[in-house]
Amino acid sequence: MTLVDAESRVEADHHQAIKLWLRLLACTTRVENVVRQRLRSEFGTTLPRFDLMAQLDRESQGLSMGELSARLMVTGGNVTGIVDQLEGEGLVVREDHPSDRRAYRVRLTAAGRRQFRRMAAVHETWIVEMFDGWNAAQKTQVHGLLATLKRHLADLENQRQENA
Repeated sequence: MTLVDAESRVEADHHQAIKLWLRLLACTTRVENVVRQRLRSEFGTTLPRFDLMAQLDRESQGLSMGELSARLMVTGGNVTGIVDQLEGEGLVVREDHPSDRRAYRVRLTAAGRRQFRRMAAVHETWIVEMFDGWNAAQKTQVHGLLATLKRHLADLENQRQENA
């Protein structure tokens, strides 16, 4: 079965950068779709919930709602909805923020940390499996090339901001 995606619309005369962008997008979308489906079927959860818990797992003291929104690149309303669900399941708690009386800090409960780490271990095996099509040298090469692209994009953004 052939999967149709944005890349399937590429034509021979399209610029190489367009072809590359669409290939990156197609691969990213496919990996993300597999992860979403597996999280749903194996853990009964969603990728946004997993991502929020991942951020909290990295910060044992918790994060403010604003910090979560910024890290996840979503609106505060989206974060509030997910936190409400996770709090209702006993996986996170809201606490008064130590330096801002108007804000809350959210952190994983012990049960939330255990559940997240169980999911994260399985998630890692999925990612390893999906990238097994490349040998170690290829993975290193692609990682390096993408690092170069990332630096270039940051430079472009900095230049744009300086000229604004």
